[in-house]
Amino acid sequence: MKFQDKKSFDEQLELMNTLTKQFLLRAHQVDIEGGFPYQNIQDLKDSGYTSLTVPKKYGGKEISLFDMLRFQEKIAEGDGATALSIGWHMGIIKNLSEKNSWSENVFEKICLDVINGSLINSAATEPRTGSPTRGGKPETTAHKEGNRWIINGRKTFTTMAPVLDYFIVSASLKDLNKIGNFLIPRSAKGIVIEETWDSIALRGTGSHDLILQNVSVPEEYFVEQIGHEGKKASGWLLHIPACYLGIAKAAKKYAIEFALNYSPNSIEGSIIELPNVRQKIGEMELKLMESEYFLHAVAKQWDDSDEENRGVMGPVLGAAKLSVTNNAISVVDLAMRLVGARSLSLKNPLQRYYRDVRAGLHNPPMDDMTIQLLANTAIKGLRQSL
Repeated sequence: MKFQDKKSFDEQLELMNTLTKQFLLRAHQVDIEGGFPYQNIQDLKDSGYTSLTVPKKYGGKEISLFDMLRFQEKIAEGDGATALSIGWHMGIIKNLSEKNSWSENVFEKICLDVINGSLINSAATEPRTGSPTRGGKPETTAHKEGNRWIINGRKTFTTMAPVLDYFIVSASLKDLNKIGNFLIPRSAKGIVIEETWDSIALRGTGSHDLILQNVSVPEEYFVEQIGHEGKKASGWLLHIPACYLGIAKAAKKYAIEFALNYSPNSIEGSIIELPNVRQKIGEMELKLMESEYFLHAVAKQWDDSDEENRGVMGPVLGAAKLSVTNNAISVVDLAMRLVGARSLSLKNPLQRYYRDVRAGLHNPPMDDMTIQLLANTAIKGLRQSL
């Protein structure tokens, strides 16, 4: 059954729940082996999920940000690596549709390919520039030869590299002091995937290095110039905190199930009746409620806003990511405190949740940048009112 065949969001969410149960069964093996969840990604493609953010005019469903985040949370309850991986693809298609910055011919081609199962992600981070959100200039270069662009460089953290069909690569334009994004098909000659991903967190994302050796693409695949006016507000990036919220929900569920069933001989019944255990469960529930309300409210605000109002949502988008991600880390920590030393066993999913959820601190926007943005916003607001 496909998502497109379901008549309501609740029916679609139930289908995702069915898929998620399979993801959970596979998560431990993928993590232990440091492999890639090929079957999970294939299941998402076969179910039609990967085309849900494609605009309706190209055959997609053009789902809202709110709906996308709900699906992403559910995927992460099964496997965080799968959720974060596919979240980039889903969000990028949604973002390109909303900002309409590519030529219609190129975007239509990509959308039609996505309908048929193609996957896309950006490759922006480099060894020496760090996160592109901090303003580093790409050392990857592009120069023109006739009516084609020639691209050389190395990109790190290319999530979902084993199965991507398209890469969006940022590069410095030689002799022009400009930066641009290039669309590069996987079929292009000169592409090498170097399997460098050895992180202890989200081991299944396949975030390897992308090496570009005299890769040649047609002129129209120079899809956009990156300006110096600063990053625009990007609602689609809320797929990041949605992933960590889903992981935290899985941790809470495991902890409660453990407490219901664990009965040491020092007490009558299970530990679920102990006040200190209930205290931790209540604290987890509070943090998850706060995160859900914050994240979902911001997503709905994005869906209901026009381009002008979305443009000023940067501070609240950053705040949602910071709050939800840090709450998720706290929830997993509380779950591990409840379960005790068993949570450190390699067979226990909590140790995986703990490693995975901390990766959120290193996804954009970074906490320090968000705090500075919030401070600047507060100061500016007060000055304008005086």
